[in-house]
Amino acid sequence: MKKLSILVSAALFSGTLALSSAPAYANLPLAVGGQTMPSLAPMLEKATPAVVSISVKGTHEIQQRVPDAFKFFFGNPRQRSQERPFQALGSGVIIDADKGYIVTNNHVVDEADEIVVTLKDGRQIEAEKLGSDKASDIALLQIDADDLTEIKLADSDDLRIGDFTVAIGNPFGLGQTVTSGIVSALGRSGLNIENYEDFIQTDAAINSGNSGGALVNLRGELIGINTAIIGPGGGNVGIGFAIPSNMMNNLAKQIIEFGEVRRGILGVSGRSVNGDIAKAMELETNQGGFVEQVAPDSAAEEAGIKAGDVITKVNGKAVKTFQELKGKIGSIGAGKKVKITVIRGDDEKEFTVKLKKSDTANVEAASIHRMLEGADLENNSEGHGVLVKDIQRDSPAQLIGLKAGDIINGINRKRIKNIAELRNYLKNPKGVMALNVIRGNSQLYLMIR
Repeated sequence: MKKLSILVSAALFSGTLALSSAPAYANLPLAVGGQTMPSLAPMLEKATPAVVSISVKGTHEIQQRVPDAFKFFFGNPRQRSQERPFQALGSGVIIDADKGYIVTNNHVVDEADEIVVTLKDGRQIEAEKLGSDKASDIALLQIDADDLTEIKLADSDDLRIGDFTVAIGNPFGLGQTVTSGIVSALGRSGLNIENYEDFIQTDAAINSGNSGGALVNLRGELIGINTAIIGPGGGNVGIGFAIPSNMMNNLAKQIIEFGEVRRGILGVSGRSVNGDIAKAMELETNQGGFVEQVAPDSAAEEAGIKAGDVITKVNGKAVKTFQELKGKIGSIGAGKKVKITVIRGDDEKEFTVKLKKSDTANVEAASIHRMLEGADLENNSEGHGVLVKDIQRDSPAQLIGLKAGDIINGINRKRIKNIAELRNYLKNPKGVMALNVIRGNSQLYLMIR
């Protein structure tokens, strides 16, 4: 497979759109030689103000190996870190005009110290990162501005192969541009881009800088967030991928409510049904997720799902592969109820499953405060506060004194209940902040600047 390129930008509208017939809802204002000509212009006039350009600045931490001969000068570690500045461009989509919420890709704003949003009308506004999810490559920003335009969300589960698509974004930093195409495939996975994959594939031209931009239908409704392409050197060859709008919306709602993604898990392992599995298990379907094992005390076991079942639908929507099943479940929050349809023998059964919280669900600590980078954080399940599950060696979080098992219980003598409150208190830090930490039976304060 050709090199898979993660993007940081938008898309071009090149050439004349030739359609054999116009959709019933299209506006046909022009006539050439007595023949009306279709145009996407009326739709784009409404949709494009909701798509923004994003520029970021920050620093990357580069690990450099120290030769043994110089260990005396640099101390015992054989590596030292060096910070290097970076700048990047991307795109974003306004999903709530009143609150100023903008969704983009995590890789666009990851490690950014400064995020500036440029609206279609030319206004430039500094944005705040509310939260992100690296596993699905989604991030949520917020700006304080009036007269914003939000985009309407479509139900991405209703997409069909062959539906027309339009990509809007900021390719190569050129400014807002538009390209068109169709839905080439649905439920794409196994691309090794992120952990949760359920991509829309499109041939609408997507290039470097399109990441975080909008993929819309002919009504101007958002069907996906442009994320990646397959192409040599990052150029477009007609194979682009977008995160479905339903998946994005589920994750954004969790970040808004909790300040983090509280990923739910079903508790099954398995593989996609293929011809060999169908023949061996005497199945009448060649699609779905074959359940090889059900974890003890999992949501699936409690609902009655068993090994040997073939999961074919989630909330009434068909799933073709096990990876697609994982992607759909992974965007639904812990504690939510979902309907799972399975084939068991000759029968079709439906189960209502209450998803449990993933043990690996955590927040990207660096998005809260740069000095917390390297800490694996989650809400304390045994009471108030934020639990430090793990610490990366030589990370900023370790350098300030945090240890695995610590509970961050307050900031500057103010108690905190969860990650959302921790993020809120550290949103606009000034000077020195004191973290109130409980370690075993002791209490201590750790200072961050």
